[in-house]
Amino acid sequence: MYDVAIIGGGPAGLTAGLYAARAGWKTVLLERGLPGGQAATTDRLENYPGFPEGIGGPELMMAFADQAARFGMETRYTGVNKIAPGLKRLTLDDGSEIAAKALIVALGATPRKLGVPGEAENIGRGVSYCATCDGAFYRGKRVAVVGGGDTAVEDALYLSRFAHVTLIHRRDRLRAMGAQVEKLRADENVDMLLCATVSGIERAEDGLVLHLSTGRELAVDGVFVAVGVEPQTGLVADVLALDEAGYILAGEDTKTSVSGIFAAGDCRKKPLRQVSTAVGDGATAAYMASAYLEAAEKTD
Repeated sequence: MYDVAIIGGGPAGLTAGLYAARAGWKTVLLERGLPGGQAATTDRLENYPGFPEGIGGPELMMAFADQAARFGMETRYTGVNKIAPGLKRLTLDDGSEIAAKALIVALGATPRKLGVPGEAENIGRGVSYCATCDGAFYRGKRVAVVGGGDTAVEDALYLSRFAHVTLIHRRDRLRAMGAQVEKLRADENVDMLLCATVSGIERAEDGLVLHLSTGRELAVDGVFVAVGVEPQTGLVADVLALDEAGYILAGEDTKTSVSGIFAAGDCRKKPLRQVSTAVGDGATAAYMASAYLEAAEKTD
């Protein structure tokens, strides 16, 4: 029996583990892969406070994990296959079970991929899913944004401040609407390429070549894919209340629809998904879990 169990070892989960263990609770973090989640796959983070020259994603996440371990957080490299919410009993990949008095769900979310040849091989080498994370590397260069929704338009406008942008969308009109679209159309640093999809990505000597469904080839220094994000919440779909997109409904206090279960990081319904906001969620979730445990002890 643990006091706190955390599912997911990204920035939110690691921060929650640090805070919970430091508060003296018996804490375990359950992570199927390597610590750090999506942040650990980012070559360099330039917008995380305290590192003016930037820091490697893997390096930062290992520092998170080491710090949490130093305060007593246990890490088990296994996934969770089932949650019994009443008892907060978790069935692990090997069929064994653990139980916890409080549970923090930090399952994260993953960018939706294009699924075309050359995409996976060039992630971090010109292919990115986060304009605010990686955009500054392309100052004065030429980039493409793939997508037609609000995120794609926002990414294109952000990148156009310092790069020339080609927005590629599969339909003849954008899904995004409103003032941002009008602003995009008026931006001299943005070209729009409609009724086209990316069918392949090829590495070139000085960047990337995008193969388009129209038969055209587009040479760019980088491409930003903005075709949606998928929350990794299948595990809790029958346990917690989710919104229509699959994100966990939890407020800024990270409380979910089930007492004693808290949600932190990108799996929670929220307006911004960055390492810094995940860290804030993790700290809040650990604080709220601690308050929940203290209240439960008083009633025992």
